[in-house]
Amino acid sequence: MAFSPFKFLQEVRSETAKVTWPTRRETTITTIMVFVMVALASIFFFMSDLIIRNVVTFLLGVH
Repeated sequence: MAFSPFKFLQEVRSETAKVTWPTRRETTITTIMVFVMVALASIFFFMSDLIIRNVVTFLLGVH
C-alpha cells in the first residue's frame, strides 16, 4: 500500500469541510460555563480540605 500525499490532502480537505465550528455565542456560553464549574469545584475542594483537616487535627489531638 503506497502513501499518496495528494490523496491524503484530498481526504484532509474532505474531512475539514465536515467540521461545524461553534458560533461566537456558543463559545462565550461554553467559556462562562467552564469558569462557573471551575469556581464550584474550587469551593467544593476547599470546603472538603477544610473539613478533612479539622477532622484529622481533632483525631490526632494537634493544636
